[in-house]
Amino acid sequence: MGSSDPRLVLLGRQGAGKGTQSTRLAEHYGVMHVSTGDMFRTQAAQGTAFGLEAKRYMDAGELVPDEIVVGVIEESMVPGGPLGGGFVLDGFPRTLHQARELDRVISGDPLDLVIDLDVPREIVFDRIAGRRVCESCQRVYHVNLPPEKDWTCDTCGGDVRQRDDDTEEAVERRLELYERETVPIVQYYRALGLLILVDGVGEGDEVFERLVKVCVEQLS
Repeated sequence: MGSSDPRLVLLGRQGAGKGTQSTRLAEHYGVMHVSTGDMFRTQAAQGTAFGLEAKRYMDAGELVPDEIVVGVIEESMVPGGPLGGGFVLDGFPRTLHQARELDRVISGDPLDLVIDLDVPREIVFDRIAGRRVCESCQRVYHVNLPPEKDWTCDTCGGDVRQRDDDTEEAVERRLELYERETVPIVQYYRALGLLILVDGVGEGDEVFERLVKVCVEQLS
């Protein structure tokens, strides 16, 4: 797989900026960006049983069970599926079992690179617990950077609220789960020689430049 069509995984604590940077990387390389969190929330909004079950775990700050997550990813990677070529995975894998299952699913065309976007815990806690999202267009705000008027979206006029899975209690739980469940994945990919650590602190453009630089160096 050449650098023009890479298969990438972006790891990092919740709130590290994985969603934004994964989207930018996917656009940069012209490949699919997949956020399992967005997939679950979309299905929950549509009222599907699968989506509502996933949302129940997310709202409590719990990890969605492996069998649900792996099934969604595997279906997407069948020949002709949305992940049949290059991709940037964001939010998956989150457990060592998921990482091994991903290797099984893509055994014929393995990952090119795994990037750990490193942002300290105290910074991501403030980012998530202070985050507010427009219920209509999903534009993201922060308690320190609110909409111009009465928590009404500047873009579409929708209500801007805190997501159920962004409360301080849920955030604490998610970060605890990250340390317990996701940190072993970092060790797993390091042992495979796929892992690169990238500093995720700073302006978005600065972080993106670091990511592209690493990709160019590692995928050339």
